[in-house]
Amino acid sequence: MQPIGGAVRPDGKIAYRAQLLYFTASPEQVANSDATVYLSDGLLIVHDGHVVQAGDYQMLAASLGADTHVVDWRGKLIMPGFIDTHLHYPQTDIIASPAEGLLPWLETYTFPEESRFQNPEHATRTASFFLDELMRCGTTTALVYCTVHPESAQAFFEESHARQLRMVAGKVMMDRNCPDYLQDTAESGARDSETLIQRWHDKGRQMYALTPRFAPTSSPEQLALCGELAQQYPDVFIQSHLAENTRELEWVRELFPGHRSYLDIYDYFGLLRPRAVYGHCIWLDETDRRRMAETQTLAVHCPTSNLFLASGLFDFAAASASGVPVALGTDVGGGTSFSMLQTMAAAHNVARMSGHHLSAHSLFYLATEGAARGLDLGGRIGTLAPGAEADFVVLDPQATPLLARRTARAESLEELLFALIVLGDDRTVAATYSAGRLVHSRDQY
Repeated sequence: MQPIGGAVRPDGKIAYRAQLLYFTASPEQVANSDATVYLSDGLLIVHDGHVVQAGDYQMLAASLGADTHVVDWRGKLIMPGFIDTHLHYPQTDIIASPAEGLLPWLETYTFPEESRFQNPEHATRTASFFLDELMRCGTTTALVYCTVHPESAQAFFEESHARQLRMVAGKVMMDRNCPDYLQDTAESGARDSETLIQRWHDKGRQMYALTPRFAPTSSPEQLALCGELAQQYPDVFIQSHLAENTRELEWVRELFPGHRSYLDIYDYFGLLRPRAVYGHCIWLDETDRRRMAETQTLAVHCPTSNLFLASGLFDFAAASASGVPVALGTDVGGGTSFSMLQTMAAAHNVARMSGHHLSAHSLFYLATEGAARGLDLGGRIGTLAPGAEADFVVLDPQATPLLARRTARAESLEELLFALIVLGDDRTVAATYSAGRLVHSRDQY
């Protein structure tokens, strides 16, 4: 293999020997053994950026041609790359900024920082660092908020496209209740979004998300135009925030009188459907949850952000009972880590605080296959099944002395995975591959 632009491109077919893990169903709904494909000595065969086969090493090794290179990752665990369904690349530099809550945090840190992204050079530098950080943490797909500036989305897509990453992103639409320097208009927001859709949606591995920031910062006119674009381009994504904070809910009720709930506003403007993704979804009632399930609208749990900003505790049990599709998001920079492992650990703790248990199998499912299904991308990402895009991560159970000590005593796959979640972080990621290319190696750092 020869390094190309800091990555490694396989020349023809290439195989990887390691423990293999991926999911075929939700462990919350069926037994772990029926939901999980686990091979203690597996072989992952990749060609032209896609998975050809994943199976037992002893059964598949003989079928390899003499010229097929085998990368030996024995002692490590290969699984699909993580999918982060909610985060903000322009907030990279304000992670870990103190504030009393969501709205003061936006006013003090977020809005001033986002003003810098009209500058394409600044946007490009930040996008480059942001994508490096995702790869370092094993995240191969993310749903990303840019800023109101079209330049910020353009810079992000250019960086992601150059790296051949599977990313979803969008220019924020925001025409009221924000600083003048961050406002678009209903018309300009729709026009700029459509231009970016036509330029970037399904170009290479890039996908577009219509991105009204949240209902309070979009006028009814802007939400209506966003709904028209969603109808005109049914395969693009929609992303926004929903029911994150109680003060936010009070504000929404004042701004949108006559609507039954916060969710009802988005529903009224045609913004609930498959590929619609809403961050937080804490303060919902049963009617809201049923409507999200009916429309297959994805709820994103952002545990580190919700804890950091004291927004509330996501109710896994209620979401599961209603059939709401759920995935996980880091919500950087309100979230406190780019690591999906640390995000899974926080999600476990939040669930326990409300009396619900999430197994390690379930948490890894939510960060891979579950997220892919929730995004209407099942079979393409989040799996090692044949035909899938070869986005995968190599996890090292011996990455730190404590992790090595604990995993050496693991008596089941559940114990091993749980230790990786609770004790793991970016150091646990030995390597990250995107479309069959090595895009991060821990040994390079």
